[in-house]
Amino acid sequence: MPPHKTYSAKASEIKHAWHLVDVSDQILGRAASQIASILKGKHKPMYTPSIDTGDNVVVINASKIRVTGKKAEAKLYYRHSLAGFPGGLKVTNFTKLHAHKPEEIIVQAVGRMLPRSALGRQMMKKLKVYPGAEHPHAAQGPVALKLHVKE
Repeated sequence: MPPHKTYSAKASEIKHAWHLVDVSDQILGRAASQIASILKGKHKPMYTPSIDTGDNVVVINASKIRVTGKKAEAKLYYRHSLAGFPGGLKVTNFTKLHAHKPEEIIVQAVGRMLPRSALGRQMMKKLKVYPGAEHPHAAQGPVALKLHVKE
C-alpha cells in the first residue's frame, strides 16, 4: 500500500466565509479561543498551519462580554506611550476598559491567541468587533455562528 500524501492548501483554493458571532453574556476567554480558531481556519479540513485558511468574523455586542471570579477588578491591561519612555506605562483594569472600549478587550484576547508573526497580523485583519448589535457588514452576508458554551 503506498504512503498517504499530506494535503497542503493552496492560496487559490481558499474561500474566506463570513461568520457573525454574538458574545452577549459569553465568558471572555472561552469566546476568544473559539473566535481565534475560526480565524486560523482550524474548523476546516483543509487547515494548513503556514497558510491563512481562516474565515472572517464579525463580533457584535462586545459590551455585554463577561469574566468570571474577581477578574473584573484584578485583570489589568498595560500600554505604553508611543516611544516607550520610562514612566510612560499606563495601566487600566477590566472594568474601566470595558466602560470605554469594550471592543478592545476582545481584540486583545483573540490577538494573543494567534501567532505573533505576519500570518497572525493577516488573520487579525479578518476580525471585526462592534460594541453593539449594529455592524456595517450585512452586504457580505455573515452566517450567524453559535459558540459552544461550557457551563
